[in-house]
Parts: sequence; C-alpha cells; structure tokens
Amino acid sequence: MGPNWKNRTLWTADNLHVMRGMNSESVDLIYLDPPFNSNQDYAAPIGSEAAGASFKDTWTLSDVDEAWHGEIAEQQPRLYSILDATGNAHGASMKSYLIMMAVRLMEMRRILKPTGSVYLHCDPTAGHYLKMMMDTLFGPLNFRNELVWKRTGAHGGAKRWGPIHDTLLFYTCSASYTWNRTFQPYDPEYIDRDYRHEDEFGRYQTVSLTGPGTRDGSSGLPWRERDPTAIGRHWALPTERALPEWVSVPTNYDELSCQKRLEVLEDQGVIYWSAKEGSMPRYKRYLAVSPGNAIQDVIWDIRPISSQAKERVGYPTQKPLALLDRIIKASSNEGDVVFDPFCGCATALVSADSLSRRWIGIDLSPLAAELVKARLRREKGLFHEIHHRTDLLRRTDQEHVPHYRTHKHTLFGRQEGRCAGCRIVFPFRNFTVDHVEPKAHGGTDHLDNLQLLCNACNSRKGTKSQARFLAEMKADYGAIWEGRR
Repeated sequence: MGPNWKNRTLWTADNLHVMRGMNSESVDLIYLDPPFNSNQDYAAPIGSEAAGASFKDTWTLSDVDEAWHGEIAEQQPRLYSILDATGNAHGASMKSYLIMMAVRLMEMRRILKPTGSVYLHCDPTAGHYLKMMMDTLFGPLNFRNELVWKRTGAHGGAKRWGPIHDTLLFYTCSASYTWNRTFQPYDPEYIDRDYRHEDEFGRYQTVSLTGPGTRDGSSGLPWRERDPTAIGRHWALPTERALPEWVSVPTNYDELSCQKRLEVLEDQGVIYWSAKEGSMPRYKRYLAVSPGNAIQDVIWDIRPISSQAKERVGYPTQKPLALLDRIIKASSNEGDVVFDPFCGCATALVSADSLSRRWIGIDLSPLAAELVKARLRREKGLFHEIHHRTDLLRRTDQEHVPHYRTHKHTLFGRQEGRCAGCRIVFPFRNFTVDHVEPKAHGGTDHLDNLQLLCNACNSRKGTKSQARFLAEMKADYGAIWEGRR
C-alpha cells in the first residue's frame, strides 16, 4: 500500500499524531533535525522571513506524556531499559527528551520502506544516547555511518576543544537500501598539490598503471621492457568506461591483452613517461573528468549559512541546502518520498522538490507552511500547490478489515477472559471491544489495535490511549493492580 497523502503536503500538528496515521512502509527517506536538548531558547530575528518562529529546547518530566512511558515499556522493553539507565546517569531532563524522541522514532521505523534510510541530525549533547536508541530500533547491523558536519569555522572554548561540529546518524531498514554513489569537490589544496601537470586537455595527475601482487596471463608480462612481475606487481589498467571521452579505443578494448591496451593508451597520449631511467609508465588522470572524492563521513566542504546568504530566512538552527542536497541525492531516487517530521523552515522539503522527489513535512508552527511556499517561489521561480493540513490521517494500508466488534470472541480467547484494564476475569457478556489507540488519534479497527475491557474500565478509559489509561490505573491502585498480572 502506498502513501495515504498527497505529494507536497505539510501538516501543522504534532508529528506523533500525524505519523500514527501514516501507512506502513510508505516513505523512502527520513531526515529529521529535532531539538537537541541543548537547554537554550531559540528565536528568529525580528524583520527576517521567519520572524516569530521560536522554541525552547529544555525538557522536563512535565513535557512528556505519561502514556509514552507505558507505551515504550510495552512495545520496546529493551529501549525502555536504555531510557531508565539514561535517567540514572544523566538525570530527568535527558530521560524526558529521549522518551519524546523514542515514541517518534518507533513510528518512523514503521513507516520506512525496507529499502529506506533515516538521517538523524544531532550534536554531542545527546548523540550517544540517540545512537543506542537507534541501534535498538533499527538494529546495530543497519547502522551505516556517523557523519560529522563542520557547522562553524571556530568556536571559543576556554577549557576545552572548540565545539564546531554536528553529528548525523545514518541508519537503514535493511541491508538492501537505496544508495547512489555521490561525489564532493576536491580540496583546492589537493588539486594544487596533486594535479601539477597540464597539457592541451587540462590539468592532470599521474597514477600507477600497476597493482600489488603478481599475476599470470598478460597482466604479468612485460611491455616495452617494463616488467611488473620483476617488482612484485601486475598491470592494472583503466577500463573503457574510466577513460576520458576524447580517447578513442577499439570496441573490444576491454577484451584485449594488457600489452595491446597499453599500446592503445600510448597512441592516445594518456600515458606519462618519467625522465627517470627505467621508471614504469603512469596514467594521466585529468581533473576535468574526475568526479571528485566519493562522499566521506566528515563533511568539511559545506559551509554554514552566512548572515548574507540568499537562502537564509532567519529560522533558528537553519541548515544549508547543500547539506540536504547531498543526503537526498545519496539515499533516494527521483520520485521517492522524502519526509521531514521536524521541518522548521523546510530546507529538506525545498531540496527534495528541486531534486524531483515527492515530499511531506510536519511542524508545530503555522509559520512553516508560509516559509515553504515563499522558499519554493524564490528557489524555483514557480508556485507549487502545497497541501496544508491540520487534521490527522487515517491509515488505508489495512484494507478489508471487518467490523471491529466481530473480533470479540478472538480477543476473549487471547486475553483468557481477563480485562485488559483492571485485569479481573469476567464473563464474556461483561466485555466491550476497545481501541488500544483511539480512532480519534489515528487508531484503526485492525485486530492488533483492539482489546477487551470490562464495562467499568471502558467507561474510565474513554478516548485515552491504552498507555495513558494503564499509567492511571497503576497510580491509583499500585501494588494491588500490579499483583493481578
């Protein structure tokens, strides 16, 4: 089942409630730049496009829904043990922040396709705890990289190293994930140092035409009195695909012996001979046809947004378009769905639109929708229809679900006649079918979202989630209720 929303949809809502209504396995790439638990207040400057946008990045137990505790403990007991340990090691503020993140990451894991990827933008404040949570939810084998982005040039630190980087945790849902080999520009110092030669085709460096170890066949035989075997190596020549477009070779070039291919390369002028007596020939690698360095896990070449940058809107913690472009190019294809659940000024959405991806975003601030429209008009010179919503989604990936009351007998057997609230055994007639996650909050009629409650518990639960209801039962009845397990 595909997405149950339109392309270019932006919600002004709590992202948890929206995600719970999203179809499973409907998103290809998630980028999230959530609060960092930095204990700082952020506000856009007066007069900027984002004026009025602000948030307080400080977390306490009062900021966390009690129901989330029970929900995590029930569905992800290993994850909850990490949160408990964090509370003991770091205190209530960090635990509260991580609980807020945990319930949302659980939904993100569900809505990602098996080939999907997620990039979580954070900093050293909570990055190590977030990585433990991601290992638990996505599996340690699906951890791909910890990216380091140099977000500023210098930062004063009286008694420590200057903090100048953010971290991005890159995870996938499986070993079969979308990956496009992407390149970043060479460092100018590297170009000056290594591309020291020049001819009519431009600057070039010389690289070895041999590889380590000896081989049988033509790759181990001499050419023009140069014997690779004598120095413990073998010929390792560029394939036709790796040659510059101006080099003309026979159609069967890759099938020729190494000696014949070397003659072709010599005739085309791409072999370099040193003046040193007896030296091995080398290959001319031209700067003009070099794609650059394959992207590395240290991002040094994308600068933060300056105060005069065209793309700057003044939004707190705004990230550069180039950073999102690189991520989206590497981990998605044209037509894929990119999702940003903390979209802010919508840099990820603008990037996705420019790269012909479909996108959706969520932010609590109504300002985000206006910023998306303004930025797309400015960046692309076009007006795109943006679907702005404040309602909640209802999942459509559980089709042909029978009326929920038809599951009463199944649930009675599954629960062995015990109420899912007070945990007392009742006759069949005393039960009503209840939604674990209320339909008002995106819950469905699927069997996995149903349970039996006695009449009293059903009345007390009302439209609360099961996790919140159980938290209240525990608070009211304590050991008596716990003893009924």
